[in-house]
Amino acid sequence: MPSTMRTVRAQAPAAKVLPEPEGLPEPLPEPAVEDLRLESVLAALSDPLRLFIVRKLLLESERFDHTCGWFGLDRPKSSLTHHFKALREAGVTRQRQYGLERRSQVRVTDLNARFPGLLDLVAAWTPPGGT
Repeated sequence: MPSTMRTVRAQAPAAKVLPEPEGLPEPLPEPAVEDLRLESVLAALSDPLRLFIVRKLLLESERFDHTCGWFGLDRPKSSLTHHFKALREAGVTRQRQYGLERRSQVRVTDLNARFPGLLDLVAAWTPPGGT
């Protein structure tokens, strides 16, 4: 390959990181940053629905955290609860309880510190159907 040729990589869409508001409830139990394990994070992200959830949070967040209804997913509540719990227990998302609802956000700072570039790959992923 000639030395004048360079590999050009497509820029991943920028993840939205919104400032943390004051007076938030404590997060639900989650692994500490030093306890995040790559195999657990990858296992959580291996499900296309969970990957879609994380990507949507990264790219389309309208506020600091979101309820499961914001995602517009046509799934039973029990199924969504399972998927959000899997993401939280793997350390991918942080959830807080607001009365009867739980809201989620991606642990961007923690995941970037532990696994640099991983969230860029998630943001660059194109779901089936191109949405």
